[in-house]
Amino acid sequence: MASHILFDFFGTLVGYEPADPGLDFGPSYRLLRELGSELEYGQYLKSWSAVESRFDRQARRTGREFAMRDLITEFLSLSLCRVPTAGETDAMVGAFRADWRTCVCYLPGLEDLLADLNSRYRLAIVSNTMDPDLVPSLLESMGVRQYFDAVFLSVTTGWRKPHPRIFATVLAELGIDASDAVFVGDSYRPDYEGPTRQGIRSFLIDPGQLSDVPEQARLVSIFDLPAAL
Repeated sequence: MASHILFDFFGTLVGYEPADPGLDFGPSYRLLRELGSELEYGQYLKSWSAVESRFDRQARRTGREFAMRDLITEFLSLSLCRVPTAGETDAMVGAFRADWRTCVCYLPGLEDLLADLNSRYRLAIVSNTMDPDLVPSLLESMGVRQYFDAVFLSVTTGWRKPHPRIFATVLAELGIDASDAVFVGDSYRPDYEGPTRQGIRSFLIDPGQLSDVPEQARLVSIFDLPAAL
């Protein structure tokens, strides 16, 4: 019987829609203009997407995660036509982090669910992210940080899901075997295929039945997890 539940974060414990066309990334754009960029807002979004996609493709090929500071340094260098100062990079990191928080929506009833699960299991988070501070700060804002023994991030472990090294790191640091863990997430390759290949029983949040997983491993939402365990 499993003793630990490992959760993905974005799309699993919070709603996350960074591609929503209604979202406003004005604060980071205004900062970029203050730093001297002449990009229009649409050009800014397009340029950011192009740089991020290039970094992401490399990470997908290698399994190695990149850091937000490196991405923003590259983005600012292209947008400003000069190398940014450390202070400018720090400011833009903060602005992007604030923008990205607006992409997150909290799930009503989540704290009650985590409190119940925490009474029977040890809980941890395993999340792909290039920012070391966003997930911990969101957990604090949500008032649920106390339910988790550990938070493992791809940017701090160095490897992103579904690479086997991130799962090996998690199991080793928790001091458990794969058979002691259950993984829950909403993306097929990182959150189902990756942990399953390492011998971790996995559940996929897949309300549209878009992925080929056994029905007993499919969840409509995170709130179906207790009944499936």
